[in-house]
Amino acid sequence: MHKCEHLRGLYVLTNEELSPPEQLVTAVAQAIAGGSRIVQYRDKTSSPLSRMQQARQLRDLCNDTHTRFIVNDDIALARDCNADGVHLGKDDAGIQDARAQLGADSIIGVSCYNDIGLAIAAQDAGADYIAFGSFYPSGIKPDAVHADLQMLAAARTQLRIPIVAIGGITPANAAQLIAAGADMLAVISAVFAQTDIEAGARELSQLFQEN
Repeated sequence: MHKCEHLRGLYVLTNEELSPPEQLVTAVAQAIAGGSRIVQYRDKTSSPLSRMQQARQLRDLCNDTHTRFIVNDDIALARDCNADGVHLGKDDAGIQDARAQLGADSIIGVSCYNDIGLAIAAQDAGADYIAFGSFYPSGIKPDAVHADLQMLAAARTQLRIPIVAIGGITPANAAQLIAAGADMLAVISAVFAQTDIEAGARELSQLFQEN
């Protein structure tokens, strides 16, 4: 399977407040059961040992369910837990550094906020996908840069690699992002803050079958 095959669909990001360590694997398993195709492990507060343990548990779960597993920001952790790849922000290490450490077969994603020029540069530097957002107000990142549907549609015509939309996405606004060109929808609260995580994931993942 090519490394970027199946980079389409629901992309869930973990959150240590919504899914604390003792609930993390169960919560992610429910999201996968609901149709999530990509899982990003994001934890800014746990100890390095705890993060490694959690990452390896999620890596095993994703292997067993044929789900892509991405680590947020931390190239060394992605390498050491044998993740499928890493997602980089504007203040993280560069694409070339990630590629050198993780290898040609790794998936490297880059946050590009609302900047098509930055996305084109990331594509030219070897990124495998880029992420735009926040498209809607987000309780997780209330001060995030705003992106809009017009920018997304314009980016779709200029980029060859998959596009992720992120930020305040709900079942009520998700379909218009897919229609505008998003290959993946990245969510946290819309899945992990729900009483029924599997149902929350399924409601969003089914939108990709309709578009």
